[in-house]
Amino acid sequence: KRLFGRGQKGAVQVRTKDLPTNGEIADEVATLARFHEGSNIDAKLFTMRVTALDIMLDLKPFSPRLIGSVSTGRVRKGSDIDLHVFVDDHEQLKTHIENLGWEYEERNITIQKDGKQIDFTHMYIDRQFPIELSIYPQKELRIRGKSSTDGKPIIRLSYDALLQRIIDDHGIAWSEYLAKNHPISN
Repeated sequence: KRLFGRGQKGAVQVRTKDLPTNGEIADEVATLARFHEGSNIDAKLFTMRVTALDIMLDLKPFSPRLIGSVSTGRVRKGSDIDLHVFVDDHEQLKTHIENLGWEYEERNITIQKDGKQIDFTHMYIDRQFPIELSIYPQKELRIRGKSSTDGKPIIRLSYDALLQRIIDDHGIAWSEYLAKNHPISN
């Protein structure tokens, strides 16, 4: 639609039904990633999800929610861990992160939402995988935006929902991880 226009005078006429949807494009990108990265992609997804779980535990006071490729399982080379965090005073989050000893970069990102341009603060943390925190006011915890891929409400996983997804999708790897990292004493 962006390439060919939307019926403007002089634009090439393209029928929307002839174009792939964002969801179809995302599915194909996931297929290509699986083809190029092979079975390593499952191990990468598991590791990214466990890392996200650890980060979410550290950020618990800010009601973190996992979004993006790690929540949907569509990771590929270059994927990062995207988290929404909720706080009214950004200084509280900054202090918390500094107390954890994490280094971060902060940027304001302008997005179009409901026809308005709104600035949101994002924090970038460099860990085993890049982490992006999108900071929202606490009142937006109950509001889920729409996904750009399928137009449905965005998938946002809480800590408990992510843990359940790990158990469901990576049961054996999770059991092995727990045995290795949290052995039960006799």
